[in-house]
Amino acid sequence: MKQFITVLVAALFAAASLTAVAQEKKAEQGMEKSKSMKSDTTKKASAKRTAKKKSVKKGEAKKEEMKK
Repeated sequence: MKQFITVLVAALFAAASLTAVAQEKKAEQGMEKSKSMKSDTTKKASAKRTAKKKSVKKGEAKKEEMKK
């Protein structure tokens, strides 16, 4: 009986450890995704800003209007 209780406690400890490890991995993946999404959006936003600045120059805007 004493061995059964020991094995049961060990099994519970192992299950709790595995659950904790799985939760940590999931949290790390979530953090990596959020960081990559933030960096992607900032890159896209800065690219849009530079594209707008380039296309809004006075000379280019007039040339584009004349072509139309």
